[in-house]
Amino acid sequence: MKTILQILSGLRPEFDFSSSRDFIDDGYLDSFDIVALISELEETFHILIDGMDVLPENFCSVEAIAATVRKNGGTLD
Repeated sequence: MKTILQILSGLRPEFDFSSSRDFIDDGYLDSFDIVALISELEETFHILIDGMDVLPENFCSVEAIAATVRKNGGTLD
């Protein structure tokens, strides 16, 4: 989870992702950010996120992102 928070902070350092319950509804991430996030997750965790998993609900929280990483074969710290 720590690695995911670091990636998110690198993408949008102006936001405190640890205090948000829904990154998309709170305006922390838009579609361009999600594309960049997917790229970072794939590179960091050596995975390929399935196109069917590219849904807002899979990127709206640290927990949802972690579940998506795990579902696509990644191992979290």
